[in-house]
Amino acid sequence: MNQKIFQSKLIAKKTKIKLYKALIRPVVVYGSKSWVLTETIKQKLLVFERKILRRIFGPTQKADGEWRLKTNEELENAIRYENIVRHIKSKRLSCLGHVERMTNERVPKIIYKWKPYATRPKGRPRLRWEDDVRNDMGSNGSEKLETEGAGEETMERNN
Repeated sequence: MNQKIFQSKLIAKKTKIKLYKALIRPVVVYGSKSWVLTETIKQKLLVFERKILRRIFGPTQKADGEWRLKTNEELENAIRYENIVRHIKSKRLSCLGHVERMTNERVPKIIYKWKPYATRPKGRPRLRWEDDVRNDMGSNGSEKLETEGAGEETMERNN
């Protein structure tokens, strides 16, 4: 998409936001339901989003006539805290909910519940998708996901 669309004065800011959310964001977050979001990835995504939002909202003129760029806080307020990282986290939680509700015979549920026989390599353990999504549930204020027999499965995994 041409960058001039986001800088155009002829298109309303609300329309530009809708274009971003409908055309650009889905391309960027494609496949993100299976990502483990490291701090580096989160920062890169937020920088990308802020760059686009600064083009959409443009600079702000101070009382003395000087122009300045909008701060990160102002951009967050403008999009009502619906940033790209929160979007990815909500999609992952939705995906986890679908898998948890599946019957135990379904392939995605079997793969999700599968426990490898090998041990993890030495050193700091890599963050797993399930651990990252469980952290998302805690950070979003959601209660822990409880399903029938979840306590037994959790005990099996921890052993």
